[in-house]
Amino acid sequence: MVNEFLAHDLLWGLTPEQLPADAPSWVVEVISDGQPVVVRRALSAADQIAVGVRGPLREQRFPTLMAVEAIQRRVRPEDLCHVDVYRDLPALQALAQLRPMLDDCGWVWGVSGSAGFELACGVTALHERSDLDLILRTPQPMGRAQAQELLKRLDAVACPVDMQLQTPLGAVALREWAGPAKRVLLKNAREARLVLDPWHPQEQTA
Repeated sequence: MVNEFLAHDLLWGLTPEQLPADAPSWVVEVISDGQPVVVRRALSAADQIAVGVRGPLREQRFPTLMAVEAIQRRVRPEDLCHVDVYRDLPALQALAQLRPMLDDCGWVWGVSGSAGFELACGVTALHERSDLDLILRTPQPMGRAQAQELLKRLDAVACPVDMQLQTPLGAVALREWAGPAKRVLLKNAREARLVLDPWHPQEQTA
C-alpha cells in the first residue's frame, strides 16, 4: 500500500500517550505543546506512518511511528510558499527573493526544514545562520543543464539554499544533480543508493 503522506509533510495529532516508553523527556514536552511531527522516509505498516519529532536543538531529532487514524491536520511544504513572515532573517529574506522565480518555474515547490516548521506552526526554529530548505516536485525529468541554471539562481541569494528534487522514485539533491558526478544519491523509504538517472525506473533494479 502506498501512503498518501510524503516526506516533509507536517502532521498534527500525535499525543504523549502514543509515544514509546523510552522517548526522551524533551520529546514528551514538544508533543505535549501540540507541535507537529514531520513525515520521514521509512517503511511502515499501512495503518502507521514514520515521523520525526523536532526538538529545539539541532541534534534533537526523534524517530517514531504515528497511527494514521490519529492525524488531525496535515500541512505540505507547498502549502507554505506564501505564508506571511514577521521575522527578518537571512533564510526568510532568501525565500522572499526566490519566490517570484519559483512561482514561475513551472514546477510545484515548497518550503521544508526549519523554515517550513516555523511557517507552519509559528514555533521559533530559524536563526541567523539557518539554511533555507526547499523541495521541488519533479514528476518529469529535469535535465542537468536546467538543474545547473536553477542552482545558479539559488546561489545568487545571501543565504545558503538546499533544494531537494522529489522524483517519483525518491529524492535527490539539486546540487548533486547539477554537479559533475555521473551518479547521484537517490533516497526513498526503502534505501539510499547511487543512480545514473533518478527518474528512470530501471535504476531501481540495476
